[in-house]
Amino acid sequence: MALPPLPSGFRQALDALEPALSSDDAQDLATYGKDWTRVFTPNPALLVRPRSTATVSKVVALCHDAKVPVVPSGGRTGLAGGAVAANGEVVLSLERLRAMGPVDPLALTVRVEAGAITEQVHAHCAAAGLFWPVDFASKGSSQVGGNIATNAGGVRVIRYGLTRHWVLGLTVVTGTGQVLELNGALEKNNTGVDLRQLFIGSEGILGVITEATLKLTRLPRAVSVFLFAVDSLDAVLALFERARRGPFTIMAFEFFTQACAQRLERHRSVRPPFDAPSSHYVLLEVEDPLPGSLDGWLSGLFDEGAVQDGVLAQDEGQARTLWTLREGISESLSATGLPHKNDIALPIAGLRAFCAALEALLDAEYQGFELCLFGHIGDGNLHVNVMKPDGMDKGAFLARTHALDDDMFRLVQRHQGSISAEHGLGLLKKDFVHYSRTKEELAVMRALKAALDPRGILNPGKVLPQLAGT
Repeated sequence: MALPPLPSGFRQALDALEPALSSDDAQDLATYGKDWTRVFTPNPALLVRPRSTATVSKVVALCHDAKVPVVPSGGRTGLAGGAVAANGEVVLSLERLRAMGPVDPLALTVRVEAGAITEQVHAHCAAAGLFWPVDFASKGSSQVGGNIATNAGGVRVIRYGLTRHWVLGLTVVTGTGQVLELNGALEKNNTGVDLRQLFIGSEGILGVITEATLKLTRLPRAVSVFLFAVDSLDAVLALFERARRGPFTIMAFEFFTQACAQRLERHRSVRPPFDAPSSHYVLLEVEDPLPGSLDGWLSGLFDEGAVQDGVLAQDEGQARTLWTLREGISESLSATGLPHKNDIALPIAGLRAFCAALEALLDAEYQGFELCLFGHIGDGNLHVNVMKPDGMDKGAFLARTHALDDDMFRLVQRHQGSISAEHGLGLLKKDFVHYSRTKEELAVMRALKAALDPRGILNPGKVLPQLAGT
C-alpha cells in the first residue's frame, strides 16, 4: 500500500541541512529504490544522500518528527528485498560516507564510514599486510554498512566466521535521530548487554549504521586453489570430510552444479577446465599446506576414486579464473533468466538428509523447474535457485515458487536449519520467519524495535511479519 505524500515543507527542511542533499529525479529513485531482487517495483518518494553522521542524525530526526518512513540503503546488493523502497518511503543512501581512517598495525583495526566499498577496504588494509576477512562475489559494490547490517557471510566463513566477529565498534543513529557510540575499539568490554551486536544483522530496522571500527587479521600466506569434479552431492560432502583432515587450513570450500556451470558458460563464456562435464564441482582454497604434503593428499583422492578430475591453479591468474567459476554464478543466473533465489542453512551433519528430502520434494511436486544449486558447504549454507521456465508467466512463476518456499522452509525447520543463512529476511522471507524463530523471539524483537524506533519509521515492513489486526 502506497504511503501518504510527504508533508508540506519536508523536503525544504531536509535540503536546509546540507547542500544537494535530496533528489526526486526519476532515474535516481528507480536506481536507489531497489536492490538485486527482481520481484518488487521500486517506488520511493525521495532520495537523500548525507555526507556525515551528524546529517544522518538530523535527517532521521526530521523523519521521526514527521512520521516519514526511511529505507537505509548501501550498495543495494542484497537478495531479500531489504533495501527496497516500494511504498513511497525516503531512501537514505550512505554512499557518500566513504572515509577510511589509517590502519592501526598494533591494534589491527581500521575505522571506516558505512559507505566504504568492501573491496576498497580490502585494498586499503592490504597495504599494511592486513585483511578484513569479509569476502564475497559482490565485494566490488557492497558497502561496509550493509555488510554489517546483514551480518554478511560469504566464501570464507569457514575460516574466519561471520561479519559480526570482525566488528569492534559502531556508530549508529536510532529511529529518533539519537547517535549511539558503541564499544569504540575495545576487544574486551564486559559491562552489560553488548548493544553493538543488536544492530549487526538487524537489517536496518533498529538503527542506521554510519561508522564502524573493523577488526583486521594478517593477509593469508601461501594459498593454493583447486577445482575438483565429482559425481554427486554425496561426493561433495565426502570430499569435505577429507579436506577437514587434510594437511592445511581450509580457507574456502565451495560447490556448484553443472546447471550453474552451463548458465555461467552462456553468460561469460567460461567453463570448468575438464574434458567432460560432471554433475558437481568443488572449489577448495587452502592456506599453508605442509611442505611436500599436497602430493600425497591429492594422490589419495584419485587413487580411491573420491574425485573424477581436478586441477590446481599454477599462478594467481589461474586462481582468479577458478574463482570466477564460483563467484560469477549469481550474476550469470540473473543474466540468463529469472531465478527465484533462496539461501538456507543446515547443520553440516544434516546436509545429506536435507538435500535428499529436497530432491524428493522437487521430483514429486515441482517438476519442470531447473534447479541451480551452489553454496558454502563448509558452513552449511546452500543457495537454492529455481529458474523460471521460458514459457511461464512471471506472476505464475512467483506464485508457484512462493508455494515451494513454504514447503521447503517446512523441510528446513524439520532438519533444524534456518530459512536465511546470509541474505536476511527483508521483504521476501518475513512471512516465513516462524519456521526459524519462535513467537517469543519475535516478541522480543518487536520490543527492541519499539524501544529504538518508537514510531516504526526505519525500514518499515521488513523482517518482522505484521501482527494480525494491525
